[in-house]
Amino acid sequence: MIKLFRRHIAVPSGTSRWADANASMPTAPTRRTVIAALPAALLAGCSNRRDPRALSVWAMSYEGDYSPLLMPAFTRATGIPVEVQTLPWTAAHEKLLTAFSGDSLPDVLMLPNGWVGEFAMIGAIAPLADPALVDDVFPSVRAAMRYGAHDYGVPWSVAPQMQYYRADLLARKGFGAVPLDWASWRRMGLALKRRRPDDYVVLSYLNWPDTLFTFAGQAGAPLLRDRDTRGDFAGPAFTEALRFYKSLFDDGLAPRALSTELQDPIAAFARGYFAIYPGGPTLLLDLRRRAAEIPPDRWAVTRMPGPRGPGAVDGISACLAVARSSPRPTEAWALVRHMTSARSELQFQAMIGNLPARRSAWSSPQLATPRLAAFAAQMRQPASQPAIVEMERIRAEVQLIAERVVRDQLTVEEGTLLMNRRVDALLAKRRALVEAGRIA
Repeated sequence: MIKLFRRHIAVPSGTSRWADANASMPTAPTRRTVIAALPAALLAGCSNRRDPRALSVWAMSYEGDYSPLLMPAFTRATGIPVEVQTLPWTAAHEKLLTAFSGDSLPDVLMLPNGWVGEFAMIGAIAPLADPALVDDVFPSVRAAMRYGAHDYGVPWSVAPQMQYYRADLLARKGFGAVPLDWASWRRMGLALKRRRPDDYVVLSYLNWPDTLFTFAGQAGAPLLRDRDTRGDFAGPAFTEALRFYKSLFDDGLAPRALSTELQDPIAAFARGYFAIYPGGPTLLLDLRRRAAEIPPDRWAVTRMPGPRGPGAVDGISACLAVARSSPRPTEAWALVRHMTSARSELQFQAMIGNLPARRSAWSSPQLATPRLAAFAAQMRQPASQPAIVEMERIRAEVQLIAERVVRDQLTVEEGTLLMNRRVDALLAKRRALVEAGRIA
């Protein structure tokens, strides 16, 4: 077996689902680290515009790389040039915070749904100028872009987690498709493991919370209680999800690995090192680019399994927001309207795979393909996580404890109780404000 794992410098577990496959999102900076980093960040944040008329956009990952292709149509229609800067996910959160501190945010910025409440709370982004901008988006996606009584971002893309699976490897064991309930899925996994004992069945990084929270959504776990002021992780639904998640590692179906330990997950998938690769729609682009390694007839896509079949899944989403400090808010909102239109979303879907957040876009024949059928079905059964500022930190904290459960340092019962204690501590200030009637 070709060595596929390699140790790197350790990074914190529980990092964001938006991190690259070989990097982890840093924890939120403190005020001291923000101030210390300010001079360098201000220099790095300058876009060095060649055209003083240009609007500025900051976006991450593929969205940043491919956004310039959306701009010629906007410039032709308005005469306004646009300059796009791509931020790496590993530095995006800190760079946005330090740019806000130095009053150097771009006119338009991309935010994952977990960051919207934070940037709205500190006054970095403006509420929507026109509520009609979000009339056509999926309600559950829109809910993640709200803070208080206002919308602060226009959903740009949605990326629910799916199972990409090696259809050829499953067929050799008599499975025409991946079972979609946990008991049947586990039987399939054990059958594959018996046939290929030196390989694994599924890849689920121990420092990424996506899979565990997907299982929790499928099980209907509420996550929080008492008006989102206390953890509910010791409840029966989340406990059931955590037990199934842990069983993947206990049965040898998943490697106990961090995202920093796998050099090239797509190469490993192509070699059959694991048969199932949970991922979002951008993985379609990655697999298409590497069709020479893994031809398209060897893999397929289906929904994630649930306790009794597929259930609701939180669609990881990104939005576009306008900086409150933008000197040209009218033009900035016009650019957001263009970038989030159904036409632009479909153009983006063809380029990078991310799914449209606008319901009207889903009537396009472009999305009526077999590989997107599972995504379309999942979009009709969404789940939404609590829309509170602390949710990103809660996900990270829960995943840190889940890793300890997987490594047998804690039992499931001990782990869920510790999750509740840690989350209750994170929500102490929110709980006091709710009890005092300061927030709803």
